[in-house]
Amino acid sequence: MTGEATDTGLRRTVLIVAILNLAYFGIEFAVALKIGSVSLFADSVDFLEDASVNLLIFFALAWSAATRARVGMVMAGIITVPALALLWALWSKFISPVPPEPFALTATGGGALLVNLSCAYLLARFRTHSGSLTKAAFLSARNDALANVAIILAGLVTAWLWRSVWPDVVVGIAIALMNLDAAREVWQAARAEHLSINDDD
Repeated sequence: MTGEATDTGLRRTVLIVAILNLAYFGIEFAVALKIGSVSLFADSVDFLEDASVNLLIFFALAWSAATRARVGMVMAGIITVPALALLWALWSKFISPVPPEPFALTATGGGALLVNLSCAYLLARFRTHSGSLTKAAFLSARNDALANVAIILAGLVTAWLWRSVWPDVVVGIAIALMNLDAAREVWQAARAEHLSINDDD
């Protein structure tokens, strides 16, 4: 496959991934508000962030390598947004410490897992193409799939073992920490690209 054909395939793929993420953001955000779930709230904001990242990639592929490297560093900042949004959700949960409805939590987490596994599968063959841009998208989809498994487990624990807000809260905090680690990896990749381009000039 030529570089031009790969770019065309990647642009089509990231557009599909962006649409999937935006659609499920609406679903998960609505459920999070209805049942008062910290983990679903954090994950829904993450879906919105993923949609933004993939739309940025869609447009950025037409830019120069130097511009793509700078956009990669910007996206490292975008990936931290869910962690900041989580602070508000945690505060709300501590004010009203009612555990979320476990069936809705588990089912919504399961739907999110299917979406993220689909996105990770679509992005996997492009994860080394265009440097930090596709690395950001692939890491986001991979981390989100792991987070969704944790959300499902939180729902099961809440239903069968421990009727408490804590399983949901702990998973929400873990999602935020995973996003911060992904941001670090993307920043490092984008920084390395930027330095490499400057060395070649």
